[in-house]
Amino acid sequence: MEPLALHGTFTSFPTSSTSIQRLPMRVKPKLSTGVSFAPIRCQSSEIAEVAAKSEYKPGITDDWFLGIFRAKLVEEVGWDSEKPGYDGLMEVVNYLMMKGGRDSEIEEASVRVLVSLFPSWLLELYKLLVSPIARGKVAAIMVARVTAITCQWLMGTCSVNTIELPNGSSWQSGVFVEKCKYLEESKCIGICINTCKLPTQTFFKDHMGIPLTMEPNFSDFSCQFKFGVLPPPPEQDAVFQEPCLQTCPNATRRRELKRNTRITQCPKI
Repeated sequence: MEPLALHGTFTSFPTSSTSIQRLPMRVKPKLSTGVSFAPIRCQSSEIAEVAAKSEYKPGITDDWFLGIFRAKLVEEVGWDSEKPGYDGLMEVVNYLMMKGGRDSEIEEASVRVLVSLFPSWLLELYKLLVSPIARGKVAAIMVARVTAITCQWLMGTCSVNTIELPNGSSWQSGVFVEKCKYLEESKCIGICINTCKLPTQTFFKDHMGIPLTMEPNFSDFSCQFKFGVLPPPPEQDAVFQEPCLQTCPNATRRRELKRNTRITQCPKI
């Protein structure tokens, strides 16, 4: 059998009596930098996880709640913004503030919006049957939990906490809002008080039989809800003495119109 000739490689297949001719191997040179390289891992998922924890992300139900609330508000004011989502909602709120007239009229309009979100029979039955139980404790605890679950689309991250009542007892009927999105986006103390704080307190007291005190903090934008606690009269409520926020868009417009006027306290409270 004739040996198989290969072009410039082997003269024949090796046999037991023949020596193996090894081809020179090309060896990749090693880097002698003295530095060891650790494997690189993509950390995009870790970064995304941290971002998700630091910012509240609206879900499907949140969009539904926002749509219902905005529709009722548009019915009340008779105008809607072209902007979608939360930005459009805030434009409708600002429209209510600019055309609402007196503070009492703005508060009354906001209460009507809240009432329109519920069947009238549900509010009446709750006030009649649930609110009197255990001197209001059961009703206060219930609405605190419902508020914390269903209103994060409006206020941002919040949780139920324990509050102290004027008589010294403690109930788990508080809701603490870490940083109120409504206040942060509106940038206006007047909007907070006239379209949120006062009408919400009135709604729960008059239509559900539950006293409520809301304590917004205009320094860090947090807010404490105290279900089961009557609010102080306006002349004793510290929020009515708060100066106008520097970031308030309405205050900016007033400064432009009245350049010689020094704006301190919000004129809408």
